[in-house]
Amino acid sequence: MRIWQGLVAVVAGVLLTGCVASSTQGGALGVNRGQLMLVSSAQMQAGADEAYAQVLGKAKEEGKLNQNKAQVERLRTIAKRLVAHVGVFRQDATQWAWEVNLITEDTLNAWCMPGGKIAFYTGILDQLKLDDHEVAAIMGHEMAHALREHSRERASQDQLRQIGLFAVQKATGASGEVMKLADMATHYTITLPYSREHERESDIIGLELAARAGYDPKGAVRVWEKMAKVSQSTPPEFLSTHPSPQSRIAELQQAAARVMPLYEKAPKP
Repeated sequence: MRIWQGLVAVVAGVLLTGCVASSTQGGALGVNRGQLMLVSSAQMQAGADEAYAQVLGKAKEEGKLNQNKAQVERLRTIAKRLVAHVGVFRQDATQWAWEVNLITEDTLNAWCMPGGKIAFYTGILDQLKLDDHEVAAIMGHEMAHALREHSRERASQDQLRQIGLFAVQKATGASGEVMKLADMATHYTITLPYSREHERESDIIGLELAARAGYDPKGAVRVWEKMAKVSQSTPPEFLSTHPSPQSRIAELQQAAARVMPLYEKAPKP
């Protein structure tokens, strides 16, 4: 009984001592929603680094890592321009070890691990025939998930539902074996669908990030117009758990108009 009382006290104490806050600055479009963060950034980062290394290691073993040098260079050039503006949303992200790699796989997907480790798949580049503005829109969107720490937020929400697993670890001195950090990062970044609120925030931040980097914000609209056509038969993995293309396109059109002045004054690639 005392143990459970102690756990409840720990969880309640955490909730009452400032864990609800926005992980980023609002930017021009004002994304300021408060977030519950019970999982530490250090735990999430350790898991993300290990998970990313595992993904790259597997791709390398299978001969699928960075096989198209021209595409890799293109992705890294776009990433460099986007990363130059992450300080608008959070200053510490300017010091992250940002990285982007290409995996040869016929899937419409891309993602960004906590801390800035990005993966693109050849399927999304080739099947959608993306121009640089459209690549920047997708990359900015995925980077925004990392900037907003959506994976960490979702892990924290799950821990709260499980009556504070990390509080149990703290109270009992349990080791890292209680939760495999790499599995946690993979689950919350790649496997588990993001919520609609997370998708909306990443759309908005990603679009603004691309505009500041000199990429046409209407590129995001074109991406989802292409996605809508692809999804008429079987929705791709990248699209199936996201908001409907129609509502998303309408919101992106509105947001693109608001950040157009940023794009117009930005140096172009």
